[in-house]
Amino acid sequence: MTTLKRLWEQHPQLSSFAILALGMLLILYFSARHVGFDLIQWLVLAAATIALAALSIWIIGWETDDDLEQK
Repeated sequence: MTTLKRLWEQHPQLSSFAILALGMLLILYFSARHVGFDLIQWLVLAAATIALAALSIWIIGWETDDDLEQK
């Protein structure tokens, strides 16, 4: 548990990205499991989902950086 806490404190954006990406992948799987995608289609959707999670955390990080500069 202390390892996770230390990881969160040292790398908050990386930790947030991992949690968000995992959550988004789970939602993707449960939403589209009965659609009948091929393996390549699943991989492309997973890659797009991970990229969207990374972009989201990066954009959220802009506000965090702005807040730190103002203090």
